[in-house]
Amino acid sequence: MAIDLLREIASSPLPKSFRSPDEIDQIRLLRAAGLVIAFVPARTGPDSLAGPEHTAQVLAVTDKGRQELESSRYPDEERGSSQSNGNWAQRLRSAADRVRQALQ
Repeated sequence: MAIDLLREIASSPLPKSFRSPDEIDQIRLLRAAGLVIAFVPARTGPDSLAGPEHTAQVLAVTDKGRQELESSRYPDEERGSSQSNGNWAQRLRSAADRVRQALQ
């Protein structure tokens, strides 16, 4: 899901590159929605002069992207808790920790 990729991007050092076709498509969606600033390869087709798709590079998460992340928290996060009112870096570390735990 694109919002999960946005969370991953927001918790990673930027710029960040993506090579899989699925991730590139999600980056296209995030870029079209104005949530990230990214270079994406041109879609290839019979009328296109562009080469094959290789890499999408995300340069930044926009303010709109950060607002989207803020409004789409995990269900176990309490909106009124002191943790959710903490600084942005702490919330990103917390989200990254949950992603790591989910992947294990």
